[in-house]
Amino acid sequence: MKQIPNIFTLLNLVAGFIAIILTLQTGETILNLQGGEWKIYLPEKIWWASIFLGLAAVIDFLDGFVARLFKATSEMGKQLDSLADLVSFGVAPGLILFQLLRISFAQQPDGLETPVYWLMPCILFPMAAAWRLARFNLDTTQRNHFEGLPTPAAGLLVASFPLLLLYNPLGIQPILLNQWVLYAICLVIPWLMVSKLTLLNLKFKSFSFTDNKSRYILLAVSAVCIALLGWLSIPAIFITYILVSLLFKNQIK
Repeated sequence: MKQIPNIFTLLNLVAGFIAIILTLQTGETILNLQGGEWKIYLPEKIWWASIFLGLAAVIDFLDGFVARLFKATSEMGKQLDSLADLVSFGVAPGLILFQLLRISFAQQPDGLETPVYWLMPCILFPMAAAWRLARFNLDTTQRNHFEGLPTPAAGLLVASFPLLLLYNPLGIQPILLNQWVLYAICLVIPWLMVSKLTLLNLKFKSFSFTDNKSRYILLAVSAVCIALLGWLSIPAIFITYILVSLLFKNQIK
């Protein structure tokens, strides 16, 4: 029974590994239409990687629940959880950013000949994830907030990008395939992970509105975003999360 939570954790890693395989399967078609417009046909496999990373997040949530259910929390489980998270929410999203940068450059004349070092900023993502997870494992203090952006949240944001490109809500595809936007993402999200910004967690100690005002606001805005924006709600909720955390910084410490 005590190994059941660890099995869930390994399933998280398996889902992340499958996402990596799917991300590495190239085959997108990029056409230059009349008038200079580019049309990108993404291969089915890269957005399936997003689905598997979503599955990894569900399993990541369940392994903690199962550990508490069977009273099987352990130091081994804690370390294993971080290693699995590094694969699923560090390495896999980093490879998604690599592929998106490659597709971005491929739209340009001679873009397929772009030197690989132009794609290397994506490596900051798994590096920051590793740093964040190691720091979290060494932190023995109990807080009512996060210090820095949790790795699963950062990974899921990047995991949403192939789905946004597939469905193209509000014509976001050209923005998300702009290399300067992708470079900004490769810098800002890793910085948020390794920073010590005070960010909200969703653990309710009570259901009092006064004590949980920031959490209720975040949940309400998230519900509206999901209803109105579809897949675009993921980055919208992420931005809301950061803004609410900063706005209520002094109240969530």
